[in-house]
Amino acid sequence: MASGSRPPTARSASRAGIGLNSSSRPASSSRTPSAGRIGTAMPPSTARPGSRSGSLTPGGVLSSQIKVADRPVTQQGLSGIKTAMKGPQRQIMDKTYYLGVLRSKTNELAIEINKLQEELEMYKQEKSVYLSYEKRAEALAGEIKDFQGQLADYNMVVDILNTSTDMAEVIRDYNMLKVQNDRDTQNIDKIFTERQATEKLIQAVEEDIEHEKVVADDIMKDMSQENQAKYLEIKAANEKLSQELVVQQQELDALNVKEESLRAEIGHSGVKQEAVQLYEKLHELKERRDRMIAEDKNMESPQEERGRLLKQVKDDSQKIASMERQLAEVKEKIDYFKKVIQQLDTDLENHQGEENWKYKELKKREESMDRDSLQKKLVCYSAKEKMVSKHAMEVQGI
Repeated sequence: MASGSRPPTARSASRAGIGLNSSSRPASSSRTPSAGRIGTAMPPSTARPGSRSGSLTPGGVLSSQIKVADRPVTQQGLSGIKTAMKGPQRQIMDKTYYLGVLRSKTNELAIEINKLQEELEMYKQEKSVYLSYEKRAEALAGEIKDFQGQLADYNMVVDILNTSTDMAEVIRDYNMLKVQNDRDTQNIDKIFTERQATEKLIQAVEEDIEHEKVVADDIMKDMSQENQAKYLEIKAANEKLSQELVVQQQELDALNVKEESLRAEIGHSGVKQEAVQLYEKLHELKERRDRMIAEDKNMESPQEERGRLLKQVKDDSQKIASMERQLAEVKEKIDYFKKVIQQLDTDLENHQGEENWKYKELKKREESMDRDSLQKKLVCYSAKEKMVSKHAMEVQGI
């Protein structure tokens, strides 16, 4: 048969809509090789069309019913009905597909960004409102505190009125509280000034320490390798000792606290107080015993003690002789000055008046001072003579 008189049954399936329905033909974006178009060159025996409401032959590619009226028509041609498919939707993913996915994701991100911005603006507004409320709450808390103080004062006044308290007693209590408040205020100011001074001192000390550290680092850089190694070793030992010092200080503090607790416990128990007194007495007796043992060990023999005393007597005799010589010299000087004074007296007998009287008074005072000094020296010499004689007698007795 010629191609012009070819029966309609030989047309392609895409034009005649043979074997296509909502369940057998996939969309144009998800076609598979197994469900492709029927070629136009197929024999008429294999592409025999059925009726619009009929079914394909058992040997055909599609076996479902064909409803051409349900296929929508678009500008680009016919397309299948969009159905919910369970298999892979699109296997040929070209540039348009990815652009579409990108646009959808961009739209979702833009929507989410707008949503977050709205939430951020709302949070900022809530934060500003919260800060204003917080400031207002602080102001109201201060007012409440003031009102509570006023209420306490009013309650105290009501109690005083109800109890018929004497006004003199109220004034006395007021004056007492005022004095105590003034004292506390002065103490607080003093503590504050001391704290400021201490903080300044600490800051100055820290600055000095930092300066000394910088100087020490500069000095260490100028050292030789051997001295640097030795310095680092000493520095490590110093840090170790500092840590040990901190630990020992903590132990000392703990022991002090324990001692205070034990003292408080002893103070509440008479038996423990008596035991402490006995321990203290025992400690004193032990110290006395040790001291007596040491004295016994260091005690000299009679011959050594006699030699020591003889030497001491000789030394004292020499000192006494030197003192006697000094005493004789002093007596000679005294006699000389007496003669000089007598000569001056004779020279000044002719001069009368106030100056002569002052001179006599000064002379009398000088004489009294000389007598006192001479008596003191004589007493000292006599005491030393007695001491020397006593030592001599002890030596003779030995």
